[in-house]
Amino acid sequence: MKRYYTFIDLFAGIGGFHIAFNNLNCKCVFAAEWNEKARQTYFTNFSNIKYEQLFDKKKQQTKNFATDITKVDKFSIPHHNILCAGFPCQPFSQAGFKKGFKDERGTLFFNIAEILKVKTPEAFFLENVRGLINHDNGNTFKVIKNTLEEIGYSFFYKIIKASDFNLPQHRPRLYMVGFRHDLKIKDFQFPSPLPLKKTMSDVFDGAIVNKKIGYTLRVGGKGSKLSDRRNWDGYIVDGIETRITPKHGKRMQGFPDDFIFPVSNSIAMKQLGNSVAIPVITAIGKKIVDIIANKNE
Repeated sequence: MKRYYTFIDLFAGIGGFHIAFNNLNCKCVFAAEWNEKARQTYFTNFSNIKYEQLFDKKKQQTKNFATDITKVDKFSIPHHNILCAGFPCQPFSQAGFKKGFKDERGTLFFNIAEILKVKTPEAFFLENVRGLINHDNGNTFKVIKNTLEEIGYSFFYKIIKASDFNLPQHRPRLYMVGFRHDLKIKDFQFPSPLPLKKTMSDVFDGAIVNKKIGYTLRVGGKGSKLSDRRNWDGYIVDGIETRITPKHGKRMQGFPDDFIFPVSNSIAMKQLGNSVAIPVITAIGKKIVDIIANKNE
């Protein structure tokens, strides 16, 4: 049986997928991220991804990293078992005014489809906001589903909250999984929820906090009054109004305490808000890896 499986990390952000699949003994062989500050955090924490000569004006791509997914030579991407991508959610979210495919960021999904078509990995694993399902009366989601099925993959999806996997944060997100048709996977059972043992008290080192489950980390509304519906970073901690910091944000997303942010606290909080809930990714990822492993026995 193969010792480990490989994955690529598209729209990598600060590496939530990377950590989750590392936890599953999988190896990242290629990643792509356009945001300079996010890349700075990514490379600080993942030394196996090489960054040398990335900014060659003619290339913008090394053997295992690229900045602009739209310019990547799809054939040059290393072979991999699983394609992972938390592709841009802003075009499908309330914050992004739900422009969808009319926003150029929304069309980045088709670059994922092109890579799947060229490299034909055994599986894909995608994450986005739950609003994607109903965007444009369901038409956007239908296009995504049909596109993936037409290029030879099954398609399964589910909305899961971070709090369903022992993280004290609501964060409902849409998770999409598919397998190459020749694997003949007719059904995929997403992992069952786990009991919530961690609360916002654990996030604040045992202090008394006004909420058991925290708000969904995001970008807009930072510093709003506690009574403001846009507030997501303010809590009452031991009777004192307190704003969360990257230390707390890491715990709410499942990042290890020793994860390094070589950027300002403000940028770090934005990066955490744009990242994924690692325990959810790990739980779903394990199901995917187990299926591939069984098929390769």
